[in-house]
Amino acid sequence: MSGKRVLRSLLHELREAASNPDAIKNSLAARYILAQYKKFETTDQQLCKARNEAVFLGQTYLSYLSSQRKYNAIYKEYHSRGERSVKETADLVGFKLPTDPK
Repeated sequence: MSGKRVLRSLLHELREAASNPDAIKNSLAARYILAQYKKFETTDQQLCKARNEAVFLGQTYLSYLSSQRKYNAIYKEYHSRGERSVKETADLVGFKLPTDPK
């Protein structure tokens, strides 16, 4: 994954995690990430090990943010909300209840 693609994905994940997606421009996390990408920006004539490290670090943060978002979605769906009906439980695990013959 290229550096620009990782940056766009990181900002997308920050927008997904934010309660107000429009406020991402003023968030400290977004400003820090942009500052780090500008700090490790290189030209075609330079060969810099730090650039690869920055992309790797960006991919690591991206993996963390997307995993955290998926975890929260799964937790919200499956966490105990008290008693469930037999039909809700069957739907939750992917079973169908038998139908009564008429």
